[in-house]
Amino acid sequence: MVDFAGWEMPVQYSSIMDEHHQTRKAIGMFDVSHMGRIWFSGDREEIGQWLDGLTTRRVAGIAPGKIRYSLVCSQTGGILDDVLVYYLPDASGDQPFWMMVCNASNRAKIVAWLEQHIGGRAIKLDDRTESTAMIAVQGPAANQVVAKLSSVDPDTLGYYTGTSCQLLGDVILTRTGYTGEDGCEIMCDASIALEIWEKVYAAAQEIGGGASGLACRDTLRLEAGMPLYGHELGEDVNAAQTDLRFAMQLKDREFTGKAAIVAAMKDSSLPVRVGLQLEGRRAAREGCTVFVGEKNVGTVVSGTFAPTLQKSISMAYLLPEATELGTEVTVDIRGKSHPAVVVEVPFYKRPS
Repeated sequence: MVDFAGWEMPVQYSSIMDEHHQTRKAIGMFDVSHMGRIWFSGDREEIGQWLDGLTTRRVAGIAPGKIRYSLVCSQTGGILDDVLVYYLPDASGDQPFWMMVCNASNRAKIVAWLEQHIGGRAIKLDDRTESTAMIAVQGPAANQVVAKLSSVDPDTLGYYTGTSCQLLGDVILTRTGYTGEDGCEIMCDASIALEIWEKVYAAAQEIGGGASGLACRDTLRLEAGMPLYGHELGEDVNAAQTDLRFAMQLKDREFTGKAAIVAAMKDSSLPVRVGLQLEGRRAAREGCTVFVGEKNVGTVVSGTFAPTLQKSISMAYLLPEATELGTEVTVDIRGKSHPAVVVEVPFYKRPS
């Protein structure tokens, strides 16, 4: 157990390798209750328009049940956080509601940022992070296990959609995750979280699944090429550098940071995010320098030995001249040069 943004979090329950493989092959369960969960109340259309002006992804006008991955940026285009914006049906199906999930380390910052930008709008924020819980159930068997306990089968939900339903009480069920696998996430009142966890855990164990901690969550998301705030994302990184173009909709809309992002897209001197595959098993970690010949072309921001791929992989920010797929580079790992090549991200895609 370690301190993580003020929460006691499990690094691992058994071994990182076992937890990684059980998620890829069966089910991995993750307690992600540390993630910030913020509800919004007021006029629904006004909330959608307001959020649309604060996020890089269009959210205004989306249909109930939709979830959007987006970035929240400063005026300079730096990334304050990456978030999920939800517009979901309530239990009655008649009163859809807006909410947002943000990173634990950025929760206070994002709440303050949102409050600063309400202006004269009749919109209220309700931070329910500490009164609710969130459980991610991930892997090829995840949905079938949850379906046996839930009033809604996760397989009936589209990817990045969700709904309110029953699972030992009122819950929000979404087909989302951070592992590169299919699966779902359950948000519930804290009072029923342990019971839900134990029921899903018992069913997961019967088919080779179980609990998974922070460490394998990182190896899984790295294989899937998913960025992590504080590594690939940060206030010193312009959104244009991230290679997350799907999360930046620029046409016919305005949002905070747009002008700076558009300018950065035209700047050929800015480093951009790429994938690296290294020779051998040694991992290049955050801060390792990348070279083409004798020239320093960038820095590694995340790296691991990938359990599924049995290869050493990293994500790095490199100068555009070094980002073409197949470019051969070297990575300085504690004073020794290790050959690597620029490869496509994600490194891993689950079987269709």
